[in-house]
Amino acid sequence: MRGTATVVGSGPNGLSAAVVLARAGLEVTVLEARERAGGACVDAELLGPGVVSDLGSAVHPFAVASPFFRDLPLERHGLRWRHGRYPLGHALDDGPAAVLPHDLEEAAGALGRDGRAWRALFAGPVARWEELVPAVLGPLLRVPSAPLALGSFGARAAWPSAALVRTAFREEPARALFAGMAAHALQPHTQVLTAAFGTLFAAAAHTTGWPVPAGGSGAITRALRGVLAENGGRVVTGHPVRSLAELPPADLTLLDVTPRQLLALGGDRLPARYAAALRRWRYGPGAHKVDYLLDGPVPWRDPRLAGAVTVHLGGTAAEVAAAEADVVAGRHPERPFVLLAQQDAADPGRAPGGQRVVWAYAHTPQGSADPGVGERVDRQVERFAPGFRDRVLARVETPPAQLEQQNANLVGGDVGGGALTLRQQLFRPVVGLSPYRVPLPGTYLCSAATPPGGGVHGMCGFHAAILALRDLARSRRLGGGRTP
Repeated sequence: MRGTATVVGSGPNGLSAAVVLARAGLEVTVLEARERAGGACVDAELLGPGVVSDLGSAVHPFAVASPFFRDLPLERHGLRWRHGRYPLGHALDDGPAAVLPHDLEEAAGALGRDGRAWRALFAGPVARWEELVPAVLGPLLRVPSAPLALGSFGARAAWPSAALVRTAFREEPARALFAGMAAHALQPHTQVLTAAFGTLFAAAAHTTGWPVPAGGSGAITRALRGVLAENGGRVVTGHPVRSLAELPPADLTLLDVTPRQLLALGGDRLPARYAAALRRWRYGPGAHKVDYLLDGPVPWRDPRLAGAVTVHLGGTAAEVAAAEADVVAGRHPERPFVLLAQQDAADPGRAPGGQRVVWAYAHTPQGSADPGVGERVDRQVERFAPGFRDRVLARVETPPAQLEQQNANLVGGDVGGGALTLRQQLFRPVVGLSPYRVPLPGTYLCSAATPPGGGVHGMCGFHAAILALRDLARSRRLGGGRTP
């Protein structure tokens, strides 16, 4: 197909949309405001020369599972996935930590009295993972592409996480593991569909895994740019766009931005009803990030955690749920839920001379400016790894406001593109059956504010670009020019 396309924003979704369009034959230009492409999927020597730190995303369960990414020759452009001994560990005060092996049967055996329940809950999603992933990584309001796979997933996934934890498991290790994964929803665990997050993350752990890219998260961006370039597309960095009126004429315009930026870009050109709906968009809790350089491994009380790429720090399932409820209510928990990544557990050599890189963040209220959050993160790590502070050689905090400065889509530190309330899970970003279309000629939204939402998987960009190409083809068949 001949034509031109402009993509605003070079995060994973913007680059994915650009790749789809370029592979279809369009001449594609990606415009990126910052000097570095990739959005939140980048790395840098944040903690010193030769030390690789992920500035945004770190561990990528759904990037390795993404049907679109798996269809691309990303390996040819340098992307290599690395897995640790355990995808996940969850530190506990009383007794040993809970660790989640990759193999479902091994996990069931490790969870004692809850092993049978764990196997029963995840056997269906694990067995149908290849069908399930495309079904869930798209709009919820559509004819299901794999009804049997969704049936194996949906029976309990629609529950509130707190209810599933209480009824399915009897002991704390299984309860805490599930609650920590459900906390990725950044919503109260009493909300329906929060169990879906725990179920999906666990099923991913038992199938495609929770890997990191060799050499840093920027490898994903570099590989996507490589695929784009070999299909004739280009990325222009240092090119901020302040208005849609600034863009050159194109058959298609795709926007990797959230509703706040779309309102600013569109101005008076957006229909009043659509603009009013965008103004009702709610952003979710933020993240307060802390990066550490250690002189050696984290001194975990349970040494098995050294083999976990991701470690959840929050104590019991009840503690995790309480902390998340506080955050959504606008309160700062004294013991926040902390997500910690040990990329070296899967990808050794991110720091020289036996040093180790640790990446962590706490959930915070939207737009938090509390300077004490970083200290609370330190205390949570020390709680489960006594002597941790003594190993720290360098430390950098990135509060929510700074995350937003680095990437305008992270409004108030929200890494998911918008709160995952029930309404906003069903309708992203406005109520309607066509979430990607912007009511302007040839214009589409392709950010995490569209289905399936946040995460490095490229599926928001993929779905938006496929729809845009179909609209363009239909418009041309009907004798029009650009899409209406």
